[in-house]
Amino acid sequence: MRRFSQTALMLALACAALSASAKEITVSAAASLKEAFQEINTAYGRAHPDTQIRLNTAASGVLLQQLVQGAPVDVLATADQETMDKAAEAKVIAPASRRTFAMNDLVLIQPQNATVRVNTLQDLSKPQVQRVAVGNPASVPAGRYTKAALEKAGLWQTVEGKMISTQNVRQALDYVSRGEVDAGFVYRTDAMLVRDRVRIVRAVPLEKPVSYAIAVTASSKDAAEAARYLDFIRSREGSRILQKYGFNPARR
Repeated sequence: MRRFSQTALMLALACAALSASAKEITVSAAASLKEAFQEINTAYGRAHPDTQIRLNTAASGVLLQQLVQGAPVDVLATADQETMDKAAEAKVIAPASRRTFAMNDLVLIQPQNATVRVNTLQDLSKPQVQRVAVGNPASVPAGRYTKAALEKAGLWQTVEGKMISTQNVRQALDYVSRGEVDAGFVYRTDAMLVRDRVRIVRAVPLEKPVSYAIAVTASSKDAAEAARYLDFIRSREGSRILQKYGFNPARR
């Protein structure tokens, strides 16, 4: 009995030591990164089994507000540079850690079974096109990219009158994939996830490319581990996974 008790005690102490040495960081990432980051986090866990990654996804603007309001976040990844610029202005990221790590395309999509087909942005002016899903430009980068492109094409006022505003780009994708709207604007990587339900009409020309930024937060409780995570995102393995999901990795 004494030997059993000593063995149990040793196991308990070993488990306690392991628990004490385990690390955990929280990553807040733009909604369009969800699947790619889930796989990256799994790969990171294999490479660094002592670290657990908690993933939080939402619209980039929402993530910034969470961070500003004190949410415990170690890494912030946004679907645009503007939101990260605001994060830097609010002093909630470590500026020296900021990197551009991926590129994407904004695309116009329709349900596969759409009754009214559009082939150009101008076709959105057709009276038969009544509902267009667009991320809220105030908080969703995809919405800002869309608004800028449509303003340049002289179509924003027309589309705004038909706009179904969404909380993030994935909600816009859901509306289109379920056939609840006539068209919508999402990233190419989003459309690739449901290719059996949506049709990519065309890529939308943009003055500023869709580029994703990542940084360690100023409030990170483990900045060294967060920095190691950023390095992994931009490593060969991280880049391979990003490419798998349709992103173009960036090295700068």
